[in-house]
Amino acid sequence: MPSDASHYLIGDVGAGATVLQGEHLSIGFTAEQVRVLIEAATKGADERVAEVSRRFGVTQGAMRTMLATLGEADVPEERLVEKLAEVFEQYRKAAGAIAALRPENPVAQEHTAKASQAAAAGDRSEARHHLQAARAAAEAAAEEARRLTREAEAAAQKQMLQAARAVAAEAELALTALDYTEAAQLFGEAASLVPSGEPKEKGILLRRQADAMQREGEERGDNVALQQAIALYGRAVELLPRDRVPLDWATAQNNFGAALSRLGERESGTDRLEEAVAAFRAALEDRTRDRGPLQWAMTQSNLGTALWRLGERQSSTRRLDEAIVAFRSALEEIKRDQAPRDWAMTQVNLGATLSMLGVRESGTNRLEQAAAAFRAALEETPRDQAPRDWATTQANLGSTLAMLGARESGAARLEEAVAAFRVALEETPRDRIPLQWAMTQVNLGNVLVSLGGRETGTASLEEAVEAFRAALQERRRDRVPLQWAMTQMSLGAALSVLGERESGTAHLGEAATAFRAGLEETKRDRVPLQWAMAQMNLGTALETLGARESGTARLGEAVAAYRAALEERARDRVPLDWAMTQMNLGNALWKLGERESETARMVEAVAAWDACLEVTASVWPPDWVRIVKIQRDEAQTELRRRSCHPRDVA
Repeated sequence: MPSDASHYLIGDVGAGATVLQGEHLSIGFTAEQVRVLIEAATKGADERVAEVSRRFGVTQGAMRTMLATLGEADVPEERLVEKLAEVFEQYRKAAGAIAALRPENPVAQEHTAKASQAAAAGDRSEARHHLQAARAAAEAAAEEARRLTREAEAAAQKQMLQAARAVAAEAELALTALDYTEAAQLFGEAASLVPSGEPKEKGILLRRQADAMQREGEERGDNVALQQAIALYGRAVELLPRDRVPLDWATAQNNFGAALSRLGERESGTDRLEEAVAAFRAALEDRTRDRGPLQWAMTQSNLGTALWRLGERQSSTRRLDEAIVAFRSALEEIKRDQAPRDWAMTQVNLGATLSMLGVRESGTNRLEQAAAAFRAALEETPRDQAPRDWATTQANLGSTLAMLGARESGAARLEEAVAAFRVALEETPRDRIPLQWAMTQVNLGNVLVSLGGRETGTASLEEAVEAFRAALQERRRDRVPLQWAMTQMSLGAALSVLGERESGTAHLGEAATAFRAGLEETKRDRVPLQWAMAQMNLGTALETLGARESGTARLGEAVAAYRAALEERARDRVPLDWAMTQMNLGNALWKLGERESETARMVEAVAAWDACLEVTASVWPPDWVRIVKIQRDEAQTELRRRSCHPRDVA
């Protein structure tokens, strides 16, 4: 018997009687009496059935049904009493179960009442029919409730989506106030309100949050903001799968690359820049030229910028050449008459890359092309409409003019460069864009050093030192280590030239300290050309210090620094830099040779000057070439004299 079945106690009561004992039942019957009752019910003996029904407390119909059940089940006579008790007890349970239903649905209520009546009357079929109908009514009501729940949930999600869009609109308003931090916070709140069934909407809002953080990091010099933007772009890309929303995915990849590129510019390594290049190239696989020409062009321009930043840190020009291809490709779709501002900014980027290439070449063709690109950009960048873009372009023009001026004997180009930087600073507020302000200060300082080198006084040099020290207040080592290092080297160069014009060694000592500080962040394996420039500048300061001291230690260190620089300043890659370093190496070797009895150093000095002249004779200003030739010729004369009259050196 199953564990949940009722148990019935059976015992003798008088002569052969049995007690039927359920929870509330104790009526004595014999098996013979039960058999007689079954026969009476079958033959329609109503009086006998009525009597038993009263004793059991059920209707005659129910009693007849119970007795008929026993008769049809072919129960052995010895178990008739037990089975009658079981059927009766189960009848009571069924009646109780029906009475306990109490459904809320009106249709189910009606069928439940009829089922109860039918069961009481002993009509099992009718009772089951009404119970099945009650079930169907309840199921229908449940499905209706679920439908209403779904509609309510859909309505709730729709309202939440509207709430998210309202917050996003508020974020867009915050951007009109240039409040990037608040805008990012609002975009994040909007994304959190988006229902789970709207991944695209959430992905786009996360991308907009990242965009705002990127602007904060870019303009305020906040690297943490850029790092947060990069993480948010990563989440947005996950919610905008390429196979479902390729253009949204490509937009997120493009913006992701822009954040990586900006942060990579500030770090000494190149990993972020390499990641940026990969992100832009991935975006271009879906941002095709035929699908969206202007978006394709924008990504090409962004790719060019990342390649340019990589190229300036490498001795090879491959990345710079790739950058020029990318910028020129972008200009095929960014038309001057249709999008003059975008065209102008692309011209600026192209000019910056041409300028970087021009630094490494002996001629001035690339530098002239760069200056032309900047001037063309200024024609489409009105100062009153786009003051910051105008200032950026002026600063870039100033840098190129400074490089052109460095290759000429006159000061006209250098003075133009100074003027360009000064007007750029007028539209570059330190409190809003501190790193750009610092960059312009550095550029101004560099050209002032070049000018100061051609003047008899020290006013330009002292102003340059002030500009570099001001820039270092924003270009901190913890914020932009590579830019901090480059500024330290520029400061060292200014101090070095100042020191050359003074009898003491204070400024020269400060210069050497600045160069060595710069080398702590300027690693040869990461930025070989900048490392070489730092070695060159350190050598210059050490050479000047050594010339004012009686020993040869400083001069020996200077020679070592120049030779280290030449390991990266190769003639085939940066011929003019190579030639300048050869000239300085010759100067240091000659000074060493003058303090030694042997002539080996002097011979090396002449060889270094000859090497310099092989490259510069036709490209340097004639006065510069003449100075090197005079030094070489005088050295050769001294060597001949010594070969005839050897001398001892104290």
